[in-house]
Amino acid sequence: MIATVDPATGRTVKTFEELGAAEIEDKIARSYERAKSYRHTTFAERARWLNAAADLLDAEVDEVAAMMTTEMGKTLASARAEVAKSANGIRFYAEHAESFLADEPADAAKVGAELAYAAYQPLGVVLAVMPWNYPLWQAVRFAAPALMAGNTGLLKHASNVPQSALYLEDVLRRAGFPDGCFTTLLISSKQVEPVLRDPRVAAATLTGSEPAGRAVAAVCGDEVKHTVLELGGSDPFLVLPSADIGRAAEVAVTARVQNNGQSCIAAKRFIVHTDVYDAFAERFVARMRELTVGDPFDAGTQVGPLATEQGRAEVEELVADAVAAGATVLCGGKPLSGPGWFYPPTVITDITPAMRIHQEELFGPVASLYRAGSLDEAIELANATAFGLGASAWTSDAGERARLIAELEAGQVFINGMTASYPELPFGGVKRSGTGRELAAHGIREFCNVKTVWVGA
Repeated sequence: MIATVDPATGRTVKTFEELGAAEIEDKIARSYERAKSYRHTTFAERARWLNAAADLLDAEVDEVAAMMTTEMGKTLASARAEVAKSANGIRFYAEHAESFLADEPADAAKVGAELAYAAYQPLGVVLAVMPWNYPLWQAVRFAAPALMAGNTGLLKHASNVPQSALYLEDVLRRAGFPDGCFTTLLISSKQVEPVLRDPRVAAATLTGSEPAGRAVAAVCGDEVKHTVLELGGSDPFLVLPSADIGRAAEVAVTARVQNNGQSCIAAKRFIVHTDVYDAFAERFVARMRELTVGDPFDAGTQVGPLATEQGRAEVEELVADAVAAGATVLCGGKPLSGPGWFYPPTVITDITPAMRIHQEELFGPVASLYRAGSLDEAIELANATAFGLGASAWTSDAGERARLIAELEAGQVFINGMTASYPELPFGGVKRSGTGRELAAHGIREFCNVKTVWVGA
């Protein structure tokens, strides 16, 4: 069902009806018709509306943060930070979109023309299928570039964050965007395919699981429509002997439990050189054990509940599978009793390739700890996954740094820092972590037709 269910209590707060076929048709039609005129608005007009939306987010941060915490259980502090990040991302595209999409001149004489250049033009209606873990930021990093490029947007958000989805449509409307520019579709997963196949929908973007990405990509491939896919991750966190072990261990905790452990770019596999393994493990496990789990509205809480009951069950299943096959639990490892979908910060070691946790993405505050005997072994282990979203590596050796940057199979590599997303940097993965890029100039150009223009004398 499409509903807000408080993950801290399991209580259903509010339910919503799925849109019917006639309502979906009406919303697609309005988006398509609006796209015909909206593409001719100026960058200045679009930027003015976007900046107004950012101002509204700043003014309404308390209300929006509380709504997100209620819907998916992130701590109130992290929810407030997400609102601020979303406003920042909106302002980034309002400021830079025009320069990102400026015509790119070519050497006209070389191609026998008087004038030759590449122009970036909007595609039309773009459908976004978005996840629940960052209810506002994930949708904003689609909406801001798509709207600034002159497209209109349809949002199919996750079914457990309907209020966040409706809020984004409302805040963009109140900011001044014309009717039909951005529309939330309260529909189920089974209703997505007909929307994707609608000839009025030009492209799609999805952030979510690998199976969801495969499903959307299959339909869009059949329809020959462009897609941007940001899928799962099993990000490595490598620690080498020259690293600041205390600092690495401290950041490792945040990297794993950010958003209650429910982030595609959260560090999940901690690969530590044998020379510093014991020192790192002692600090890391101690800090994970000390974290406060509880009510996400409580200022002292560091880890809130998992977003869904099914999500917690999947975490339990992967941990149980590993333990049954011989893995060692250093802390945590059992769901907490009482109401809500809480799972404690957990560290597991003695993991083998036969265990599911070695190959599958685990979406919760569970860290897999590995020992590597050399840099070569650490890199090989880091790359021994079907995913390739992000990677974090810790070293003060210039040669090691160069090898890590060159050899880690990931869409982004952070050296001596936690993997994160920034509007200024492209974001995306390789292998089964997806195709295409979000954010930066690359992200806005994904929603454009790169048109070659050749003008003869």
